[in-house]
This record gives sequence, structure tokens and C-alpha cells, in this order.
Amino acid sequence: MGKNNLNINKQFMVGNGLLALGIFLIVAIFIYLSFRYQRKDGKIFYEGKYSIEISNDFAGDSIAVYINDSLLLNKVMPDETTKMTINRFAESSALMIVDNKTDNTTPFNLNDKGSIIKITKQNGIIYMLETER
Repeated sequence: MGKNNLNINKQFMVGNGLLALGIFLIVAIFIYLSFRYQRKDGKIFYEGKYSIEISNDFAGDSIAVYINDSLLLNKVMPDETTKMTINRFAESSALMIVDNKTDNTTPFNLNDKGSIIKITKQNGIIYMLETER
């Protein structure tokens, strides 16, 4: 009978050990997720940058460039290529090109890790070529 009590005690101790290990793993996962993004002054900073290059096909056109709801550029485009670099500021982003004369909007989904984006216009249609960094 002594062995039965001993086996029950061993099973109880092994069960408690596994439970403690499971709790430790859950706490480690939550700590990892909380430090996933760098925070400074309560703001979240995302890794990656968007480099946007607007070709000279837009020369003389009045356009506005948005990422999500943030206005980046609103002017009559010059004869040369325009380049901008923007830090990624949201988990997922959309680039919108708005023709100010007609209010036509052309939306594009952007890569979540940042990318190099080239915007061109051919026959009145706006195209985007996106390559990863």
C-alpha cells in the first residue's frame, strides 16, 4: 500500500510541475507580445519605410498623395521625378493618389514591411510598382 500512496504523490507533483511550466510559458508569451513593438512616450513605432517615387508622367497635373488618412503631398507636379521617404506609422497602410481636377481616387494596398513604390501614369491610368526593401 505504501507504493500506491507514493505513486499518487509522484503524479500530483508531476501534475503541479507541468502546470507551473505551462503558466511560465504563458507569461513568457505575453511578455514577448508586449515588447513586440518599440514604444516611446506611449506611441508605437513600426519597422520599415516607404520610399515613394512619382514619375514625371504627372507633370502639370494637380495631385494629392495620401497614406491612410494622412496627406503627404498636394501640389501641381513639376517636370522632374518627385521622391519621398516616409516611416511606416500604421499596422497596415493604403496609398491613395487623388486627381484634384476630377477628384478621381486611385487606391493601392501597401506592403506591411515597407517598400519602394514607383507611381506612373499611362493613358490616364495610374500604375504602381512596389518592390520590397
